[in-house]
Amino acid sequence: MRIWLRNPAAILAEQAAGGVVIDGGVIAELIAAGRSPSAPVDQTIDAGAHVVLPGLINTHHHFYQTLTRAHPAAINRGLFDWLGALYPIWQRLTPDAIALSSELAMAELLLSGVTCAADHHYVFPAGLEQVIDTQVDVARKLGLRVVLTRGSMSLSQDDGGLPPREVVQSHDAILADSERLLAHHHDAAPGAMVQIALAPCSPFSVTPELMRDTAAMAAAHHCRLHTHLAETHDETAFCLASFGRRPLDHLEALGWMGPQTWLAHGIHFDPAEIVRLGAAGVGVAHCPTSNMTLGSGQCRTLDLEAAGSPVGLAVDGSASNDASNMMEEVRHALLLGRLTYGADKVTHLDALRWGTQGSAACLGRADIGRLAVGAQADLALFRLDRDLRFSGGHDPLATLVLCGASRADRVMVAGRWVVEDGEVITTDTAALRARHHALARQLFA
Repeated sequence: MRIWLRNPAAILAEQAAGGVVIDGGVIAELIAAGRSPSAPVDQTIDAGAHVVLPGLINTHHHFYQTLTRAHPAAINRGLFDWLGALYPIWQRLTPDAIALSSELAMAELLLSGVTCAADHHYVFPAGLEQVIDTQVDVARKLGLRVVLTRGSMSLSQDDGGLPPREVVQSHDAILADSERLLAHHHDAAPGAMVQIALAPCSPFSVTPELMRDTAAMAAAHHCRLHTHLAETHDETAFCLASFGRRPLDHLEALGWMGPQTWLAHGIHFDPAEIVRLGAAGVGVAHCPTSNMTLGSGQCRTLDLEAAGSPVGLAVDGSASNDASNMMEEVRHALLLGRLTYGADKVTHLDALRWGTQGSAACLGRADIGRLAVGAQADLALFRLDRDLRFSGGHDPLATLVLCGASRADRVMVAGRWVVEDGEVITTDTAALRARHHALARQLFA
């Protein structure tokens, strides 16, 4: 069907005040104010009450952590203590827990306007060898576009790392499963609904050998690389003590400094390191809410962009956020950016750009993150006329961000509606919530 979303209240695209035409899962036409589509349409939807955005793109998440939100063992702790408290809990994960936590996280993201999400799963206790396969199935059921990163941990406490032995895997097992997942699930074509990336967890949980061999595998398969880096001062101290170099120097020595790489957090880079990151085209997934929750620090977003690094947004894990809401992340990125740089330096349009075009660039995707002819028909539509918080708002796009929009009214992925009237239509969210909450209490109380 050719669908015309006609005359939106506002749209994040130039020369498109008359709306957008979708045909065959892609954007066929942007309509200027007062104009009509150049060819007949099958359906016209009046978007006069909607603000239309490109679908938001979440560049870093840990779906399984929805089961341990606000856990008493971990609240009010910094990152290393937080991880130390939760690793023994996460080793109780089961296949059912992975399926339910992934489905709930994806549904929550969809409701906040997300059309593509990257998940970083790195906890593989015995019996969870099919985690990524399960996530592929759930994403296809819900209709969410995903980049699933095959995370890994190989450096246990016994070897001088942070995680316990029960949640790490051997070097060879990690590489073999990475190869399997790339062969079975990775789609490098434009419009791909499922992609695989390789993602050793962090410098304090994987060996240098695994980092180096993973980079070589990614180069051979033309897939992307992802890891946590420069999140805390404790990480810097660990790298200096263990490897005799700072985290970024460690990354570069192991073959990771290139445009195929995007990093989670990227807070504690010095000015010279920011220049190096930009020159290499390394992207950064900015996680403002998680960074504030754990007291980790403030990402230098504008400096990274000025140097040449793509900057995207991410909710991070639902145990350090403790939500999976990208519109809230956009607002928090704006507010934290202003605290860092000043109120006149960071605008609502900057924050929206990070959550769309910037995030797409981090994932190496030119086909999503923007409303343009030929781009994928991934859209998020928000209403401003049904909530007291928006009453009196003048600029619709600014109102959306500044007044705290958090729930989309409609979401389209690849030309298919997956959220209508503020509800996910590809799953029963009430039943999902009941099952998920009961399992969280059963496994992790």
